[in-house]
Amino acid sequence: MTKIAFLMDPIEYVAVKKDSTLAMIRAAQLRGLEVYYCRQEDLLISQTRVCAHLTRLTLADDFAAHLDPAAISSNKLWYSLGASEMLPLSAMDIVMMRKDPPFDMEYIYTTYLLERAESDGVKVVNKPGSLRDCNEKLFATQFPQCCPPLVVSRRMDMLKAFHKEHKNVVFKKLDGMGGASIFRVMENDPNLSVVLETLTNAGQEQIMGQVYLPEIVDGDKRILLVNGEPVPYALARIPSAGETRGNLAAGGRGEGRPLTDRDRWIAEQVGPELVKRGLNFVGIDVIGDYLTEINVTCPTCIRELDSQFNLDIAGDLIESLLV
Repeated sequence: MTKIAFLMDPIEYVAVKKDSTLAMIRAAQLRGLEVYYCRQEDLLISQTRVCAHLTRLTLADDFAAHLDPAAISSNKLWYSLGASEMLPLSAMDIVMMRKDPPFDMEYIYTTYLLERAESDGVKVVNKPGSLRDCNEKLFATQFPQCCPPLVVSRRMDMLKAFHKEHKNVVFKKLDGMGGASIFRVMENDPNLSVVLETLTNAGQEQIMGQVYLPEIVDGDKRILLVNGEPVPYALARIPSAGETRGNLAAGGRGEGRPLTDRDRWIAEQVGPELVKRGLNFVGIDVIGDYLTEINVTCPTCIRELDSQFNLDIAGDLIESLLV
């Protein structure tokens, strides 16, 4: 029987109503895979072997059938865990790296350990080396034909010159997530200097500036790609009133839409490189006609698109990994 392990945040804290990893767990369970669970702190090297304290994980039948929290009675837990057992990761056929950012040194150390497991024959999704190499904001710049005008720098003169040229600019940290530390700076904004000083840590850290795209009012589209192929619908994350960020974590509202011709063209530009790098499950962000980010660490929005369009995105992903 195929064994699959999910390396993720503590399961008791996941967002039960929308978590994409739960959709993957459900898809694996419904297909008869043995599902295991572990956290970053469960990884270790023992006698030169990469191991983990792994726990059998089972979703309750009524929850797994629909991923509907309402299906679980108030006095019943929606999952069960077996006894933890230290095993070599090579005992698993597939390891799904689903740990949320921050992308810090612990995350990098985890990719090193997973890379060792990969060399022992385990399929790790997404590929650990590519998780390290493909910063979600910088990676997008590899496709300049898809991107808006932008700058990456820690120099105040370069960042201010970009702002002077374009007048309406979004500045953001390269390791930000969930809409955190994103600033829109308009022409003659007296806060320009303090924004740049704060984001660059007084000139010590590289940041990105992008031309503000007014199409954000219609949504920041998340397009999911499975093995380089786009799901035919995007989730447009529409900012709440007075906001310039569409991230659901920042209060945005998700609205599913069919992909446009431009969306498909951008996916065609990016898809082959994702396949080449072993990035099986990726979420690209598109505002208007422009690619703004490529999310490789722990992409979300499966549950929202599944519910709106009767899809099974996680099922398609799991089945592709079994081929």
